[in-house]
Amino acid sequence: MNATARPEVPLPPAGGAWREGDPVGRRQWYVTQHPLPLETGGQLPGIRLAFETWGRLAPDASNAVLVLHALTGDSHVAGTAGPGHPTPGWWDGLVGPGLALDTDRWFVVAPNVLGGCQGSTGPASPRTDGRGPWGGAFPFLTQRDQVAAEAGLADALGVGRWALVVGGSMGGMRAVEWAVSYPERVGALLLLATAAAAGAEQIAWTNTQLTAIRSDPDWHGGDYHGTGRAPHTGLGLARRIAHVTYRSEPELAIRFGRTAQDAEDPFAGGRYRIESYLDHHAAKLVRRFDAGSYVVLSEAMNAHDVGRARGGVRAALGRVTARTLVAGVDSDRLYPPSQQAELAALIPSADRLRVIESPYGHDGFLIETGQVGALVRELLG
Repeated sequence: MNATARPEVPLPPAGGAWREGDPVGRRQWYVTQHPLPLETGGQLPGIRLAFETWGRLAPDASNAVLVLHALTGDSHVAGTAGPGHPTPGWWDGLVGPGLALDTDRWFVVAPNVLGGCQGSTGPASPRTDGRGPWGGAFPFLTQRDQVAAEAGLADALGVGRWALVVGGSMGGMRAVEWAVSYPERVGALLLLATAAAAGAEQIAWTNTQLTAIRSDPDWHGGDYHGTGRAPHTGLGLARRIAHVTYRSEPELAIRFGRTAQDAEDPFAGGRYRIESYLDHHAAKLVRRFDAGSYVVLSEAMNAHDVGRARGGVRAALGRVTARTLVAGVDSDRLYPPSQQAELAALIPSADRLRVIESPYGHDGFLIETGQVGALVRELLG
């Protein structure tokens, strides 16, 4: 089979964002009409967060757990794929009756991050003044802005203090911001495969991905919504770059090696299996994600520095009062365990660095639900 002969699947005309009129699925909505002040100045005139819940909130609101997703995640932590949810829950083995986050005991809340594209206010969202989608005019966000929006959601739900806040990667950035910005509102904290501040190599990898998106002729400065086209090629390339950093080299070598894709000849325009694998993940993402949100959220990750304007990382992490566990993945080359070791050393209530053993690299925190579940149970008892 020649590479040029592969069947083409129609792409969404304006990116993979959830849009008004699409199936709601399990989503609920938190909507405000009052402005949200932003860390860099300016404000969002009103916001909406999509979120999902599992279990039931106790009368004293003591059993609420906040789960925070990574870059291309969303509120659908658990459950099947179906109308409104193009993929199954991304932590399906962790949330549910009898699981580590036992929904017969805990009230689990998972918001789609501010700036995201699965129901929350982001670049694909209409402006409140009716002038169409935000597009390239959407403001720069930081993790602190996103956490401030989530604090409003907690207030609306009647949750004054989370029994646990848990997140990995970008979700871990928000989790540590929660514990530093609102220490009195976080009872326990689980940080997975994340950092106190984005490092130079992480910023560099993100830069290559953002350059790929912005170089796409259909990017139009972020104002492609409504044109009938979207920067699918650039977003797909960004996903290919990112996915290599999410896995480990030994896993890729063992799983794919130099093997050609079935019925394809790399010497005649065909692909190696590893190339087919990256193509597959690129195609999946462009059908469920918005390039504008990818840019906004990636820039927020690059800006992450829990010590900014707080006297540095040590001083900031000294504010954390939650019982804390910090875990890294031993094969993670994107967020190496040395970054989690810094968190464990500087958070007063943390003990030693916990290590998740996995061949899957950074994605290990999503895949190794047994090991993550043991950490959750240790914190929640």
